[in-house]
Amino acid sequence: MNKRILVVDDEKSIATAVSYAFKREGYIVDTASDGEEALEKVKSFRPDVMILDVMMPKLTGYEVCRKLENRRGMGIILLTVKNDIVDKVLGLELGADDYMTKPFDVRELVARAKALVRRIEKNEAPEAVGEITVGKVKVNLIQRTLHVANELVKLTPKEFDLIALLLANLERVYTREDLLDLVWGMDYAGGTRTVDIHMQRLRKKVGEAEPYLLQTVYGVGYKATAGINE
Repeated sequence: MNKRILVVDDEKSIATAVSYAFKREGYIVDTASDGEEALEKVKSFRPDVMILDVMMPKLTGYEVCRKLENRRGMGIILLTVKNDIVDKVLGLELGADDYMTKPFDVRELVARAKALVRRIEKNEAPEAVGEITVGKVKVNLIQRTLHVANELVKLTPKEFDLIALLLANLERVYTREDLLDLVWGMDYAGGTRTVDIHMQRLRKKVGEAEPYLLQTVYGVGYKATAGINE
């Protein structure tokens, strides 16, 4: 089944160029020119990925993210003219999966959307045996174990929760605050330095078997990747 892409941008030239690029790749494409229309199209069109401009009339891209109710299975890539880390962090915290700064290469945008679709499909597919394998690293979600290069590695409960979360959501960037809430809980009184310490420990335990698995996204947070160092 062909995937659906919703392009949301009030600049017609950009919306047209992006739509054409996705249609050439076989995607079904619809467009919206403001935030309110975008919310309506999400309900009626049910896109797999929404390309969402931040600065728009009626509702900004950030406000659209806030107002989305059930976005299960839909990825969001933000488009912004600001190359400011604060704006990028805000978008990620509101639920966006990725972002690109204008002007951008449409080919890169299409490639990122394809990768996002694959990631969503993988995350939603049921794990037949409760395992996640990335390169030489294997996590067993039922037994709560980690094997690196076929060797059992001892983890604390939080170390396991942290690496399991990251491996289950490859390429998704999490802020330190996200990880603190998801792994330690909203009521945890410690600071984000706890996340940094646990990531350092996990990198040592993964070691040279997968040296680029756990990556720092500078100024934002962390992600796990199956690729080489970026």
